[in-house]
Amino acid sequence: MPKTVTGRARYRRIIRFAAWNIAVTWWFDFFLPRIGLSKLAARNRSARMIHFARRFRALAIELGGLMIKVGQYMSSRLDVLPPELTKELEGLQDEVPAVSFDEIREFAQAELGVPFERVFAGIDETPVAAASLGQVYRVRLSDADAAEAGFGAAVMKVQRPGIDAIVAVDLQALRRIAKWLARLRAVSRRADVPALIEAFAATSLEEIDYLHEAANAERFAAMFEDDDRVKVPAVAWERTTKRVLTLEDVTAIKIIDKAALQAAGIDPSEVAIHFAEVMYDQLFEHGFFHADPHPGNIFVTPAADPSVGPPWQLTFVDFGMMGQVPPSLRGNLRKLLIAAAARDGKGIVEAIQRAGVLLPGADTRELVKVMTHVFDRFGGMGFAELRDLDPREFVDFANEFGDILFSQPFQLPEDFLLIGRAMSLTSGLCSSLNPEYNIWDSVEPYAQRLLRSESGNLVADVAKQAAQVAGIAWKLPARVDVLLTQLEDGTLPIYVPKVEATVERVERLVKRVLGGVLFAALIIAGAILYRTTPGWGTALMVASGIPLLYALFGARR
Repeated sequence: MPKTVTGRARYRRIIRFAAWNIAVTWWFDFFLPRIGLSKLAARNRSARMIHFARRFRALAIELGGLMIKVGQYMSSRLDVLPPELTKELEGLQDEVPAVSFDEIREFAQAELGVPFERVFAGIDETPVAAASLGQVYRVRLSDADAAEAGFGAAVMKVQRPGIDAIVAVDLQALRRIAKWLARLRAVSRRADVPALIEAFAATSLEEIDYLHEAANAERFAAMFEDDDRVKVPAVAWERTTKRVLTLEDVTAIKIIDKAALQAAGIDPSEVAIHFAEVMYDQLFEHGFFHADPHPGNIFVTPAADPSVGPPWQLTFVDFGMMGQVPPSLRGNLRKLLIAAAARDGKGIVEAIQRAGVLLPGADTRELVKVMTHVFDRFGGMGFAELRDLDPREFVDFANEFGDILFSQPFQLPEDFLLIGRAMSLTSGLCSSLNPEYNIWDSVEPYAQRLLRSESGNLVADVAKQAAQVAGIAWKLPARVDVLLTQLEDGTLPIYVPKVEATVERVERLVKRVLGGVLFAALIIAGAILYRTTPGWGTALMVASGIPLLYALFGARR
């Protein structure tokens, strides 16, 4: 059983682990290449990444708390982290033992303010699920509470005792580590680490606020109130606090249990189609979506009376991790989906560029080539067809795609990250329900509907753009007059940023070369003199460190 590490000891463990691994990374990936030893640094890079990921995994399992969430979060950051690391962490789950029921009882009773015997007619002391942040139990509400809530069978989700303090310590350590990483230019150029940590902190704090989760459940239910494809558990508000959440028990057939679905007369391939459609509606229509639709959070509920309404419903649970899609991003996502349906690689790259994913300096031509190659070779194939391809073809393509992807300066916003997670889980779940499932069968008709919707708004868009052009035209004469006055007076400022930046880079390069030459001259002279005059030789070799440091760091600005 893992040790219990809290407070300052926990903070120091995390900081020490991070400091050591940042130092190792700086030495191999930044310092050695600067002094011409890049081949030596690259020789064992993959092994070092795997070693780090395994050590972090062990640390996360030992400490529990937010560290496991950090590992899961890192495993999804394909945009800023090496594939060796993300692959090793992608299977990290909440591998922590359950807290004893006696501790849970004491904590939950104090939170609810009443003994269990007064609010529950029965409780199963074996947890349905035990995670790093909380545990879930099946309960039966008292008659009075059942009458108030409208249901008797329920599940009670209880935070692990002391998890608030553990999360606070973990976030404090992560924020300090983020400041260290932000000072490394090679890191800050690819990712705004402090912003990523703040986004992660916001998601984590929401996840341990069960009042927030309950509100999410009700918002999700209202969103599908008139949609008989979807069922959502009701909240027992009288028995819900920030640390205890009581919901209707809606446990039914697990969505990936194909044998149980077929026994109930439900076609798994139809479930896959409807599930994909419901997820698309959340993302592209409502802008509020379930960001963790893994098989444990989705059930298929057969109708009590098939003659009334649909024969079955998709039932969603666990609304702790939800995603928001701002209207502007939703528009770009629609364009992305339409481009994907049209197998338009250029359109996809333009859509992600408009969404702010690609940072300045991205080589969009290479990305367009890769996306075009994806559609030419794999577009329209079902999952069964993909599995029949030569694995070596996938490996070659994955290596090519990964190299180009990792070389591009882009960073996924938190909203985009959750969208990617939701779509990835949706795709995998649909393929498990139906090996012949072709994602394009769901994407294309949905994209066509979105395209018709976008066309319907064309008149409004044209009118809006016309108003903007009219406003610019109205102000144009005054602006031209100011421009001509400045030109006549000789006060018109002219700035050529690319030329100035190029000159600055050349100057820095010359200074670094001179520093490097001086370093080489001093260290060679010192080595020669050391044989006859050790004192002078040692002094010159020590002095050579000054131009070396200048060449490495001083001439960067």
